[in-house]
Amino acid sequence: MHKTSMDELVQRLHSLQAELESEIDHLLREKRHAFRYSLEQGKVRFEQGVKALHRREKVALWLYLRRAKPGHILTAPVIYSLIVPFMLVDLMVTFYQQICFRAYGIPRVVRGRYVVIDRHHLAYLNVIEKLNCLYCGYCNGVLEYVREVSARTEQYWCPIKHALRTPDPHHLTDQFVDYGDAENYKNQLQKLRKEMATLKRKAARPSGSETGEQDEWETSTNNIGLPITNAPLNLTNHL
Repeated sequence: MHKTSMDELVQRLHSLQAELESEIDHLLREKRHAFRYSLEQGKVRFEQGVKALHRREKVALWLYLRRAKPGHILTAPVIYSLIVPFMLVDLMVTFYQQICFRAYGIPRVVRGRYVVIDRHHLAYLNVIEKLNCLYCGYCNGVLEYVREVSARTEQYWCPIKHALRTPDPHHLTDQFVDYGDAENYKNQLQKLRKEMATLKRKAARPSGSETGEQDEWETSTNNIGLPITNAPLNLTNHL
């Protein structure tokens, strides 16, 4: 099939993204060295004496509450009330993929690669800050997990690009069939389903090996054979 200008642009973008991902991995290793910690089987290990230094920076609980804005305290019940729907979504999506993905032949998403709970190990956070970070980490992790499950579902059932470009499409969108391309839709649909059933690779990002978990299909390929990562690249999220 003849490559279009869009195909060539996507190829260049993914080539650049692969280079940036490699550079980010290198910078992350430097950050770990600078802040004196390492990851062993997914667990954070600080060097000796680091936690003692961190405790000196912790704000006492009474002082933290004293400095809190009234609006923050009054809205806390509203924020934390969302834990119920988040847990229900987490449970139902897990239930859905365990049953339906097996039936469809879609590789299942490893939840533990997206829902990461590790900020409570930071000794410079007090109890409330740790609880807040645990809550935010869980909820945002669930959203990432659900997005990956829904992305694979969309590729299986309706891999068609939208006529209007959305601000932050998921990573599988690039390989979807163009909007209005009726001639190629049926063939591409079957092709994408077969790719989904056969692609079972090790996790592309280091975090997979660090946690000891591997996704059944962590790296996909687009229609020009280049790797696509799980999310749009954002340097500020990694540094």
